[in-house]
Amino acid sequence: MLSNKNKTVLYIVAAKDLVERIKVHKSGKGANFTKKYSVFELVYFELHSDNKSARKREKQLKNWHKEWKWNLVKKFNPDLITLEIKNRP
Repeated sequence: MLSNKNKTVLYIVAAKDLVERIKVHKSGKGANFTKKYSVFELVYFELHSDNKSARKREKQLKNWHKEWKWNLVKKFNPDLITLEIKNRP
């Protein structure tokens, strides 16, 4: 899940290459929503073994109430720090 610098918005995305996807959003070439609200700070992520399970989880989370999403994020990232991930070689 991505958020803005003020941590007032959440954006859920499933991606094969999360590092690259965040770069796209930061460059302003991502979704209009991320561009409009400057949403490109990673605050939570999950790893999935295949694309099908990742997309299923993405749909599930998108149907959650905003409060539930924030509770999930804060459970694993209580200080809402921007997470750094690196591509594997």
